[in-house]
Amino acid sequence: MSNYKLYYGNARGRAEITRLIFAQAGQKFEDLRWEQDEWPRYKAEMPLGQVPVLEVDGIKIPQSISIARFVAKQFNLAGRDNLEQAKVDSVVDTIVDLMEKIIPVMLEKDEQKKQKGLETFQQEDLPKQLQNLETLLTNYGQTGPYFLGSNLTWADLMFFRIVEILQGLVKIQDFLDKYPKLKRNQDEVQNQPRIAAYLKARPQTLF
Repeated sequence: MSNYKLYYGNARGRAEITRLIFAQAGQKFEDLRWEQDEWPRYKAEMPLGQVPVLEVDGIKIPQSISIARFVAKQFNLAGRDNLEQAKVDSVVDTIVDLMEKIIPVMLEKDEQKKQKGLETFQQEDLPKQLQNLETLLTNYGQTGPYFLGSNLTWADLMFFRIVEILQGLVKIQDFLDKYPKLKRNQDEVQNQPRIAAYLKARPQTLF
């Protein structure tokens, strides 16, 4: 049986999707977290000088999406065949499109520019990408509640994670109300027993 070590800072960030996949799979792993001032000591040990990194039986794998996809495949949360996996990947890619719109806004240091960026994101980017995801959920999930119907995958966990991030950023807390299928998906994931247990027990961090 493989041993898994996940390296990241003491935050949810880009490592949280992999933690959620491990949680849903019921798989134990070492959740190795550093405080920010500790990172320089370990940076040279990481393949690309960045985190997250997943170590599997001594082999270190960088890049958050590659890590998450690998772990999902390991524990049958990536789709049951190539076509299902392609559907899942298309959902994940759409979520990444959404993330790429909000990350520059999150990193903006000028408060006035940040607020303007948030307004643009809320009015233009967020509705567009949520509608895209609702479309994929309708096309692939049909009656749902998940993006592959009754089969929960890491695409559902990825969507759960981006909504969690957005709820801490945007002013419109009920932004999913216009997208009933996505809202149902979010509720179903949150109520999964293993996910609920993980959310209750995970370390409380700022982000």
